[in-house]
Amino acid sequence: MSAEASLVDSALRLWKSNVERAGQFFSSLTEEQLSQEIAPGRNRLLYLWGHLAAVNDAMLPLLGFGDRLHPELDAMFLNNPDRAVKTVSATELKRIWEEGTRKLDAAFAALTAEQWLQRHTAVSEADFAREPHRNRFAILLSRAGHIAYHLGQTALAN
Repeated sequence: MSAEASLVDSALRLWKSNVERAGQFFSSLTEEQLSQEIAPGRNRLLYLWGHLAAVNDAMLPLLGFGDRLHPELDAMFLNNPDRAVKTVSATELKRIWEEGTRKLDAAFAALTAEQWLQRHTAVSEADFAREPHRNRFAILLSRAGHIAYHLGQTALAN
């Protein structure tokens, strides 16, 4: 295995671990538990899960894997604060999480190490020539860290 392939494999294992941990944690909670705030007056656990699902869904076009599956999540979990708009149920969110995870996993598995180093769709070819670190691999790493960050927040909920 090349050095590049080894790094990609490590990052994919990190991603998969964080996604599995998040999925297991959130899907094990009841509707009542998901309605708990991480701190008084702060986001509910349901909102954190929906936020992660929305960000993961947005990775599809960002990485060139096609259209989003659930752009409606943005209004519920990205563009508005918690409780500002009606959200999907925990059951529906679990289905969305699992669907998005399957789609991303399949797309990730199809990429070669060289393809991970290609630009993502939010950067122009000219900017990428100047900043080659703005690639798919960087997105994978940042989104794996994003999941870990919000999983850390869940420890604050009672």
